[in-house]
Amino acid sequence: MREDPEAPLPSVAVVGAGAWGTGLAVILAERYARVPLWVFEADLAAGMERTRENHLYLPGIQIPPAVQPTPFLAAALAGQRLAIFVVPSHGFRAVLEQARAHLDPGALVVSATKGIEVGSLYTMSRIMYDLLPSPQHRRLAVLSGPSFAREVVSGRPTAVVAAAEDGGVARAVQHAVSGNALRVYAGTDPLGVELGGAVKNVIAIAAGVVDGLGLGSNARAALITRGLAEITRLGLAMGAQAGTFAGLAGMGDLILTCTGDLSRNRLLGLALARGTPLDEHLAKSRAVAEGVNTCRSTVGLAGRHGVEMPICHAVHRVLFEGQDPREAVVQLMTRELRFESD
Repeated sequence: MREDPEAPLPSVAVVGAGAWGTGLAVILAERYARVPLWVFEADLAAGMERTRENHLYLPGIQIPPAVQPTPFLAAALAGQRLAIFVVPSHGFRAVLEQARAHLDPGALVVSATKGIEVGSLYTMSRIMYDLLPSPQHRRLAVLSGPSFAREVVSGRPTAVVAAAEDGGVARAVQHAVSGNALRVYAGTDPLGVELGGAVKNVIAIAAGVVDGLGLGSNARAALITRGLAEITRLGLAMGAQAGTFAGLAGMGDLILTCTGDLSRNRLLGLALARGTPLDEHLAKSRAVAEGVNTCRSTVGLAGRHGVEMPICHAVHRVLFEGQDPREAVVQLMTRELRFESD
């Protein structure tokens, strides 16, 4: 690890040009003279270079000259000392497999993806451990927290957390990424940070259903609170730290995603409450609602670890088993009564 975590890194690349990847690149351009941004779609990369705007995922935001869009991973990653991966969870493994040959052996590698891989039930950091050589494992980190990209690039104050098993790595990412509108805290519980950032998307779908059905503020507050309890139970069963879920990547991100109008997962819940079929809603939306795949994975993890997660199971029934949202709410409200701490 570098001796001085506060010394600026000489270079940084962002892999993934969705809203958050583009937003991070724009923020990093405040401090770095060159920020390569890998764009999956070659035509989008060319358009971003020409118009200095990501019209698909972050329209209306000017991309600074320091941000250099490219469809070539080798060009984006060559010589970079910090690589931040911001790709959808379902494509994370494939992109990292392509990227690993181009990563600098001494680079810090960060996942800013909020999801859990379907099938393996792996977090993104677990995928990084699987695919990257062992000497690089101590330089892995995750970045998460309540962060709508459009608000960050508009200069509105935002706080997130960078977590790594090595506190020095977390501090290095903290100082490398923090900007005028983005304050980064450091942490040493990457698993908890990832679980909070991923599972809150499932709870946000439920929050959208609650709002779409007009069930009121009481119901929304109860849902968020009990949702946090479910996330915490799962995290503790998997070895995460309880305090993480009271922080930015837990409570903070959960509140934002369950209440914010820019939340894709909440919008999905609103659509489901209106009777819109899942496939129809997804076909209309270019942006990924990570909660859909994460719901499958979360239910799988709950079964593997023997954790009760009634809200997540209810969302699963609505998404994949054809249950009417109102019926799911009734089932949740009429479950056996118990102590709150259970």
